[in-house]
Amino acid sequence: MSYHINYNFVWLYFDKFYLGLLLALELAAVSILIGAAIGFALALAHVDGPRWSRRLVTGYVEFIRNQPLLLLVYLVFYGVPSVGGFKYNNVTSFIITLSVYSGAYLVEIFRAGLEAVPRGQLDAGKAIGLTPGQRLLYVRMPTMFRVSLPALSNQFVSLFKDTSIASVLAMPELTYAAKWLSTNKFRTIEAYSVAGPMYLVTGYAIFAALRLLERRFAVRR
Repeated sequence: MSYHINYNFVWLYFDKFYLGLLLALELAAVSILIGAAIGFALALAHVDGPRWSRRLVTGYVEFIRNQPLLLLVYLVFYGVPSVGGFKYNNVTSFIITLSVYSGAYLVEIFRAGLEAVPRGQLDAGKAIGLTPGQRLLYVRMPTMFRVSLPALSNQFVSLFKDTSIASVLAMPELTYAAKWLSTNKFRTIEAYSVAGPMYLVTGYAIFAALRLLERRFAVRR
């Protein structure tokens, strides 16, 4: 029996693709916000903390970044609850995993941004009587943000693509919608040939929007 391409099923169930794309964007946005908090805190511990804290941060970064994301997803969803004796749903589990995963990359981005702050700015802050907390808030963080923004943009786009792994936990994001159509309606080519361009167009849209933000906050030389 020959295979006849028919996109009618895609349009009939396009709400699954559309809602799946929205869920993927939500997962990426929430995860990068939590991951940014983790990454910033650990970057401060690495830059300003004692030697033992730097070693702990380095260990966390090396361990997480050298593990496949899929393995971490299974570990958090199946392994941690069985050991800890508590339960959480698949959404919470995936957000935890993706946040911890992104945090390991954001540590290095923020660390580089903190170390890029000119020494003269810090000395000027001390000279006018700013406390360490004020120097962090008004001197170090604005400069760090401007320096780190290009890498943050790339990380967000990468994280958006990583949300496709949520399909293994039966989360109805975009890849799961394509898999559903392929499995239940046997429209494999149609399903993935629509999901692919949706990822591509959305990724470029995110990238373009963040590039505009980069130009708005670019470091002036």
